[in-house]
Amino acid sequence: MPITSRYVFIASMDVDPTKEATFNEVYDTEHIPNLMKVPGVRSVTRLKGEGFEFAIGGAKKQIEHTGPVYSAVYEIDGPQVLASAEWAKAVEAGRWPDEVRPYTRNRHHALYRLC
Repeated sequence: MPITSRYVFIASMDVDPTKEATFNEVYDTEHIPNLMKVPGVRSVTRLKGEGFEFAIGGAKKQIEHTGPVYSAVYEIDGPQVLASAEWAKAVEAGRWPDEVRPYTRNRHHALYRLC
């Protein structure tokens, strides 16, 4: 995915296994579309972490996934997008606040500026 914005915001979390289907459905059909309407949000890409084998220093190493399993990468124009009234409204829209957020844990948020 070529990054075309100046900033990337990453939201990562785990979700209760019994709510995983709802989490994915609401994220894809409501949460992302709501956030894509926020001025300054350019794109959203969802990711799911997994373990892998890695070759380094002449050997292969098995790497287990650590940290939250689900992440979403938001390309945004700048930090002000995350503090905007439009963002605040979008993150509280739809079923996310009541049917998804209470079942998430291990949440991490990070902002990166492209070099």
